[in-house]
Amino acid sequence: MRLVEHFIGGQKFSGTSSRRGDIFDPNSGEIQAQVSLASAEDIAHAVTVAKSALASWATTNPQKRARVMFEFKRLIEDNMDELAHILSSEHGKVIADSKGDVQRGIDVVEFACGIPHLQKGAYTEGAGPGIDVYSMRQPLGVVAGITPFNFPAMIPCWMAAIAIACGNTFILKPSEKDPSVPMRLAELLMEAGAPAGVLNCVNGDKTAVDAILEHPDIKAVSFVGSSDIAQHVYVKGAAHGKRIQAMGGAKNHGIIMPDCNMEQAVKDIVGAAYGSAGERCMALPVAVTVGQKTGDEFAERMLDAAQNLTVGVSTDPQAHYGPVVSAAHKAKIENYIQMGVDEGAELKLDGRGHSLQGYEQGFFVGPTLFDHVKPDMRSYQDEIFGPVLQIVRADTLEEAALLPSNHQYGNGVAIFTSNGRAAREFASQVNVGMVGVNVPIPVPVSYHSFGGWKRSAFGDTNQHGTDGVRFWTKIKTVTQRWPDGDVGDQAFIIPTMS
Repeated sequence: MRLVEHFIGGQKFSGTSSRRGDIFDPNSGEIQAQVSLASAEDIAHAVTVAKSALASWATTNPQKRARVMFEFKRLIEDNMDELAHILSSEHGKVIADSKGDVQRGIDVVEFACGIPHLQKGAYTEGAGPGIDVYSMRQPLGVVAGITPFNFPAMIPCWMAAIAIACGNTFILKPSEKDPSVPMRLAELLMEAGAPAGVLNCVNGDKTAVDAILEHPDIKAVSFVGSSDIAQHVYVKGAAHGKRIQAMGGAKNHGIIMPDCNMEQAVKDIVGAAYGSAGERCMALPVAVTVGQKTGDEFAERMLDAAQNLTVGVSTDPQAHYGPVVSAAHKAKIENYIQMGVDEGAELKLDGRGHSLQGYEQGFFVGPTLFDHVKPDMRSYQDEIFGPVLQIVRADTLEEAALLPSNHQYGNGVAIFTSNGRAAREFASQVNVGMVGVNVPIPVPVSYHSFGGWKRSAFGDTNQHGTDGVRFWTKIKTVTQRWPDGDVGDQAFIIPTMS
């Protein structure tokens, strides 16, 4: 059986641990490979290798680092089909979604190509009599990223591309559920000209995560995953003196106003709610309709749209979405569907028990639609992370806006309206980090930054964009004055009180 090993120092590394994890094909439900699970000693080895590569990479001029990123971008583009098929085979996304995952990673690599400009400091001439002040952004050192299963191409690029472009060396701990694409990306970066040890992939579980958080030579950690684990990473990493950014879960809302283009809103939301089987932290699993007439029309149209979705294997070009990532996650989603029924929500479309001929053991969940969901229901309060859309009804925009503002998560929100003033006020006042106006999944482009509020994010900076450059660098400020004349042997004098 195929074994996915670690990638350390520019080559595969078997590791010291005999522990293995199973990699499934979500379409068939069968085990297709195994992955090595790192020990703390394996993490320590990766850190040693990354440290040995640090000095020369950190002092490589930014133009040369940018050229590596340009070549890395080209290689990812050239290998798009291969990467997308690997991704679909382990995650379950349809090929089109997998290509989108890879493309959003390419976008961030493209942003990182501008590092000579992005990493520039500031200069003030004449800050005092004969005194100039300037600042510089320097790499932190050995840094790490811990990435989730749902975007195994995009999120590693969010972290590693910018960190490495800034002159750091990087340790990536991808999800053990679908590790092959991150491994392939590491190989492509070496092919692009990055020295061995600049990017190292170490596969693992909680043992590897804790080893990363505890290792004294890892200066910063970026994380994306569930909120409970994000909080653990943030607290434990900070306790060990690290710079931490930890992105958590979400429960994004779409506000459906009476004056919206209903046909477009339904089209947008059916893709945002059910695309990629809902396994996206920027999916839109809650639709809040304003007014009874709006609610009735939206529920009717959405039911028709959801019933016409095609669930298929990842390689089916006609499928709108494929299986979820694992049997355990399928069971979790179906348990939440039953919870919604038990709580009294109206189940209009039930996706449980969905099966495909020839793929009866696959991890498929059909599109599910609830109406008349109430804010006190746990199925509303929790992140389901599956192809489940819940309709909550409100009488006014003010009532509707309170729902995302008061929710424990604050990743993204959208409003569908033709009223510019209402949209502007909503965008300004809603207590959520990313807002879409007639845009169902408001993920910022690579040169802006990604990050939610409340329990959707722990830390002070967002992912990628200029916030990414800030996170992966430290500022050094120099205040200088050159004395008149020749100082002779007194090349450096420390002033004293006398």
